[in-house]
Amino acid sequence: MNTAATSFPERNAAEVAELVLAPEAAAPEVRERRARQRRQMYVGQVASYSLGASVLLIYAYDGTISVDIASLFWFGGLLIIGTFTVLSEAGIGDRFTDHYLTVFQISAHMALQFVFLLSVPTIGIAFICVLFLIFAFGTLRMTSAQAMITWTLAAIGLAAVFLASDLPIGMPVATRLQRTASMLCFVLVIGQCAFLGLFGATLRKILYQRSIELKAAYQRIEELAELDELTGSYNRRCIMRLLDAEMDKSRRASTSCAIALIDLDWFKRINDAHGHPIGDEVLRTFAITIFANIRPTDCFGRYGGEEFLLLLPDTDGEAASRMLERLRSIVADLDWSAFSPGMRVTISAGVVTLRDVDTADTFLARADSALYSAKAQGRNRIATN
Repeated sequence: MNTAATSFPERNAAEVAELVLAPEAAAPEVRERRARQRRQMYVGQVASYSLGASVLLIYAYDGTISVDIASLFWFGGLLIIGTFTVLSEAGIGDRFTDHYLTVFQISAHMALQFVFLLSVPTIGIAFICVLFLIFAFGTLRMTSAQAMITWTLAAIGLAAVFLASDLPIGMPVATRLQRTASMLCFVLVIGQCAFLGLFGATLRKILYQRSIELKAAYQRIEELAELDELTGSYNRRCIMRLLDAEMDKSRRASTSCAIALIDLDWFKRINDAHGHPIGDEVLRTFAITIFANIRPTDCFGRYGGEEFLLLLPDTDGEAASRMLERLRSIVADLDWSAFSPGMRVTISAGVVTLRDVDTADTFLARADSALYSAKAQGRNRIATN
């Protein structure tokens, strides 16, 4: 009897993975997709009951059972499927986390098997086999609590059949036709067990792939959370965290560490004269230029407005000054006229090295003081402190 066993694996395995990734399950497109998948599931259930009824008809043809049993079994299955189809189309399931109403479906299908197990005990083993399949397929969707509920219901039903009655539960094999029908029962059950295994393997593969995609998405989110949207450099929160980490590393390893606080000269005038869109392009171009001319170990972030902070690990004061002088020259020599004829952009920077008594605040304060000195001396220059 290939009854409700295909009802749950007919679901697209990708949808199961999507439940983890798409908490906005109430979105119209999500509801429509799930309704479509439930329809496919119900079509599979109809096919399952039709196959089961066909096997029962073989028993009926042999005279083992009445033909009415096969008809009632088929119509009973259709009644359950029809009921849940109506609930599905009415959107009742969408109100719950488990939109398939798995426990109710499992309970209804198991109840039908018990009814026919009691009614036709001579072929009862066939219905018991289906009970295993229904429960196994249902566990793909059920939570632990739901599984315990349905298991308890099944245990109560089996106890009533085996302990509270003396029904001769069996599987007839007296005639060739009976043996054929019994064989088909087991063939269908084994086939669905194999399908369950394939479905589980496919589901694991999809979940694994989605977990990789999710990790990559999380990593990208973390990167975006640390970057300045305009320039692509680290934002202030991130560059300050990196500064603290670099100071700790420098002290543990007893290595030198330098920072440079960089400011674009007269940037407000650029915004006022050429507009903020041009100013934004200037900031982006400046950041790209710095990225292209610093070491992979250096960290560059936007400190605020047109001020940027450059971390220079394992760098003493003299080397840091030479590096900043080179960057200053590169920026000054760029052809900024592409943004506006006659435009010229220069930078000033304050360069300092880490001292034993420095905190992050005092370290930055000294860099800011050196930057102020560079501006006071006429800008477009590097100053140390």
